[in-house]
Amino acid sequence: MAIRERRERERLDRERLIVAAARELAEAEGWDAVTTRRLADLIEYSQPVLYSHFKGKDAIMAAVAVEGFAELAAELRAARTKTSNPPASLAETAAAYAHFAETRPILYEAMFTKAVDLTFASPETRPELQAGFGELREAVRPLVGDDDLEVSTEVLWAGLHGLVTLTRGGRLRREDHDRRLAVLLRRFSD
Repeated sequence: MAIRERRERERLDRERLIVAAARELAEAEGWDAVTTRRLADLIEYSQPVLYSHFKGKDAIMAAVAVEGFAELAAELRAARTKTSNPPASLAETAAAYAHFAETRPILYEAMFTKAVDLTFASPETRPELQAGFGELREAVRPLVGDDDLEVSTEVLWAGLHGLVTLTRGGRLRREDHDRRLAVLLRRFSD
């Protein structure tokens, strides 16, 4: 039993090493620089070892995205629970979302704009992905009244994602970000 447990620990350690190396390389050079060959060289394992853990680059990027969703959920939860005032809680949560996207652009890209094999909006959606949406939902819940909670949360998420994506892409003026965010949030607190 001890040998099997050790092997499982080693396998998980290798997976974490692969994901961490992919994330570091992507943050340094972009996702186009992340290849299984480069990752194998970086972590000093053969490509077949990488393929024994992940089907390829897309699966590695999906693992990075799952890590990102867990981090985002934790940050949204911390922001949401800073205050018991619903509009202030929503504002804190929305600001945390925007800050996450701004300060972790490569990670955000893996989570939301790259094609990854992750299931969203389904009972099969991984808990890490559900957690972030759940935090947005809890921030919106006290403000939606009789409106559909899920749809209202999706509208908030879409609005936040659109604002941060368009700003990052230079389509919106960065200096007006706070004003645009305030307009979006007013739709939930009026």
